[in-house]
Parts: sequence; C-alpha cells; structure tokens
Amino acid sequence: MGEDGLIPRLGNMKALLGILAGAGASYGLYKLLRGGDAEINKASQRKSNANAMAVQPGSLVAKVSGFNVVSKTDSGNLTTEMASEILSKSPGSLEPRHLSMLLSLLQSSPSPAERREVLITLGNAAAFTVNQDLLREFGGLHIIAGFLSDPSPDVRVQTLNALNNLSMNIRNQEQLKIYVPSVVQLIEMSPVNSDLQLAALRLLTNLTVTDNHQHLMKNSITLLLSLLVVSSEVLQIQVLKVLVNLSSNPDIMDDIVQAQAPASLVLLFDGCTSTDVLLRLLFFVGNLRAWRPSAQVAEALRRQQDSLYCVLLDSSSQFHSRLPLLLSHPDEEIKAQ
Repeated sequence: MGEDGLIPRLGNMKALLGILAGAGASYGLYKLLRGGDAEINKASQRKSNANAMAVQPGSLVAKVSGFNVVSKTDSGNLTTEMASEILSKSPGSLEPRHLSMLLSLLQSSPSPAERREVLITLGNAAAFTVNQDLLREFGGLHIIAGFLSDPSPDVRVQTLNALNNLSMNIRNQEQLKIYVPSVVQLIEMSPVNSDLQLAALRLLTNLTVTDNHQHLMKNSITLLLSLLVVSSEVLQIQVLKVLVNLSSNPDIMDDIVQAQAPASLVLLFDGCTSTDVLLRLLFFVGNLRAWRPSAQVAEALRRQQDSLYCVLLDSSSQFHSRLPLLLSHPDEEIKAQ
C-alpha cells in the first residue's frame, strides 16, 4: 500500500501529547430518616446524612478504588486529588480505572480547557496498544468521537489527535470508519492550513492505509485536490499521503480519475515545488498511470474537461510537457520517479 476540489466553499475550509489538568468527581447516596417531632427529625436527618453515604456498585468511584469518597460539596477537592494521582503517572502506566475515570470526566466537564486536557491525556495513553484496546472495550472511541462537534476548535483538534492514535489499531478502525464523513466535513469547513485540517488529514491517512475503508473517501477526491493547490507544504504533504493511499486501490480508480480537479494542479510539477511534495506528487501520478482505461471509458473522460484524467493523464495535458523538465532536478529520487 501507499503512504498514507478549487470548489466554491473552499474559502470556508478550515499535535499531540499532554497530561491531565483536571479529573472527575464521586458521589454517594443518603436517605433521610423521619422521626416523630421536628427536633428529632432534624437530628435524625443529620445523623443519616453523615452515616448513610454509600458507593453505588458500578459507579465511577467503585471503579476508581483508592480515591476517597466525598460529598458533592467536596467535589472540587476530589478533582484536585484525582488530578494529582494521574499527574504522578506516565501515560503508559495509567490503569484501566484511570481511563474509565477520564472518559467519565470528559463527558461531564463543562470546561473546554478541561476537556482539552483530558483528550490530550487520553491521546497520550492511546499511543499504547493495551490502552487502545481498553478504550475500545470501555466504549471510549464513540465517547471521544462525540467531541468532533465540540464548539471549541482546540477540543476538536485534540479529539482528532486522540482518534489518530486510536486508529493505529485495526479493530478500532472498524468502529471509527463511521466518522469519516464528519472528519471530511471538518476539513471542508475549517480555515485553510489550520490545525484542524492537519489533524483531520492525519486521521484519514491512518484510516486509508489499508483498502478496507478507502471507498468511504471516493467522494472526497475533489476536496483533496482543491486543497492541494492552495495549502502550505505541511498540509500538501498530508493531503498527498491520503491521495497516494487511495490511488493504490484499483477498485476506486474510476472515481479518482473522474473527480473534478483544478487546472492549476499541473503547475505543481515544477522544480520550485518542495522536494517532499513533488516526490509524493510523482508517486500519485505513477499510481494513476498504472490504471488503463478502455478506449470507450477514455473517450468519455475526455469529454469531462475538468476531470483529473484530462488535467494529468490525457495526451493533451500540459503535464506531459512539464515532466521532462524534472529530469534536471537536483534530487536523484525525483529524477528516478
């Protein structure tokens, strides 16, 4: 496998490690005991409140054993104590109970800054295979992915970063594939060259390494090609990683060559283009040229003047006159390609 349109709304388009700066809260149950007269009733209530506090089976506190059970009025102190407990550990030493607590806090926190820190810690932890599996088993993939629509851009970026690490696991990809449309939409609606676009493309690169889910991207080729001609070098490289991955799959090649492409795409094949970008462009075209359409299909494609086929592959394309000029490129790998 490989490494990894301009459209009207393009102007609307718009990494990773850290430690938790907050944590969750616990709760207990109490029951008010009623007495005969008012004074006895009040005393009974106070005694009941003090003694009848209990941890519910299956609750967060039950899972995160070792932390003190406190009342809601002490939840601020509990958060600090839990944060200190986790801050003393490296991401690789977080226990299952800590991961469960982090997921609970992520869902309950009203603070964007706190949600961001939790996601950074979860993303760090997800760099380890055992935690990738645990987070999947805890239902954490869908919990985390739910924050792709968070109002805070920083939270969305860290959500993508965490999902990126989680997507290194093939079994996790089976659950994450349903979020491909949401990730593509983030790329389309975020500012060009933004951290959001870069993080989203990194996730899509992982999800398209194998051909299992590449078909989910076949309607997004025009978006990627359009982004390619207006973005920075860093983003261009990430776009091309996805395009190289997709173009390695003959089953979706028809969709790729029929996609609308900006005519300016051919201008990237130039000695002034970054070597890293140019090399990946040549890999991409190499994959495209390995595809052989029938005469009937080729004729139909020629009638689509703005298709990728006409822009790069057809005999009338300017690409063919620009390619020989790259033989004088100082980079040997460029010349070889």
